[in-house]
Amino acid sequence: MQLSISTQEAYELFKPQPGDEPEDVVFNSLYGLRSITLNRPKKLNALNGSMIRKIAPRLIEWGKSDMANVIVMKGAGDKAFCAGGDVAQLAQWNKEGPEGQKKSRDYFAQEYRLDHLIATYNKPYIAFMDGITMGGGVGLSIHAPFRIATERTVFAMPETNIGFFPDVGASFFLPRMPGAVGTYLALTSARLKGANVFYAGIATHYLHSTSLPRLESRLAELRFQDTDDLETRLRVINATIEEFVTGLPHDEPIQIAGELREAIDRCFSHDSVDAIIRALEAEEGSTKAWAQETLETLNKRSPIAVHVTLRQMRIGRAWNIHDTFLREHAMASKFMASHDFTEGVTALLIEKRPVKWQPATLAELSPEEAKRLTDEYFTVESNAPKLTLLNDVAYEEYPYNVFTVPTEEQVEAKVRAGKYTPKQILNMFLFERRHKQGVREVVSEILARKTSVDAAGIAVWKY
Repeated sequence: MQLSISTQEAYELFKPQPGDEPEDVVFNSLYGLRSITLNRPKKLNALNGSMIRKIAPRLIEWGKSDMANVIVMKGAGDKAFCAGGDVAQLAQWNKEGPEGQKKSRDYFAQEYRLDHLIATYNKPYIAFMDGITMGGGVGLSIHAPFRIATERTVFAMPETNIGFFPDVGASFFLPRMPGAVGTYLALTSARLKGANVFYAGIATHYLHSTSLPRLESRLAELRFQDTDDLETRLRVINATIEEFVTGLPHDEPIQIAGELREAIDRCFSHDSVDAIIRALEAEEGSTKAWAQETLETLNKRSPIAVHVTLRQMRIGRAWNIHDTFLREHAMASKFMASHDFTEGVTALLIEKRPVKWQPATLAELSPEEAKRLTDEYFTVESNAPKLTLLNDVAYEEYPYNVFTVPTEEQVEAKVRAGKYTPKQILNMFLFERRHKQGVREVVSEILARKTSVDAAGIAVWKY
């Protein structure tokens, strides 16, 4: 495995510290399988520095081993894969002043190094997103080539609720979601559950949780030729996972679809918070109730976090995977020294009291003041310490995104060829994806929402 720093320097970045828990992560080997189990089930496997300092060196070690074929990341218990980072500890540190805030910055530095390592890993990596998968748990899974959702999966990026911004690489993956879906998820902290995590392309596969142990055993039995490249190995693993799919729930339709999806694109495609609010206020008909509920949600969030997150969604699309973590670390460092993060975590998670944001509401922020405050989070001072990642890999798009259901962009490309009926397009995707489950539902929804037919029955894309 290629590192941009020496192996010894990499291990030094993750050296154990006093107070690290001895068994908060469990590692196991079975033939060619290497598994990592987040082992804090009573805390919903919340990710802390002690866990990161164990996981990263082991991944580096396995990345160099010819004996390690497949890596599986999973959580202990049946409630959570990983519910997020240990934000309560960060808030306590921040109250100590600059010295404590440095501890928080150092935590994010280690977490983002690990996330970038996963995003650029040289071995097949599979995340079992079984249970609550939020915040830091998303960082351990979303950048993997294989992400398995189950009936127990609950996905969200809840950061604006605690006065923070969606991090762990969210600047990269959320703006690349279709339409304004990523912006909607980022600003509102909306949750997706079960099969809808798969329909949205956040997960690559949907399995029943009872199938995971059998899948893990099967993955351990896989053998590869030394000459097999990563792409070949991923194709074999994809076919193996597909052997264990158990069908999609019939009582769980696509959540972000149809009129709701159109409303999300109408309202959350704007470039200012004020414009988004006006668009939500203007919603009528079947989406009016959703719009009112969404307005209530936004007004509960940290005003500065909402504004910063919207800017992040607009400019993050231009960041590569390497720059994403550098920029997010600079932003996170500023949030650690700000009022809203520490107040949000303390009020909502520790003291269980009403939160007091500064400023208190979105309405109190004029567009000019919002821009001034937001600009501060995207300004990188020349003397600010720069995050050092473990390697220099920097791609513009995920290199292995062929294992998800088809994207809206891929459907549009076939429609714009101007020679296929909707049925022909659907059949093409079914053939190309070998009748992968979910393809029919997702492609049919996109065609119904985004296309019409001309006099000859040929699909025409709607702008």
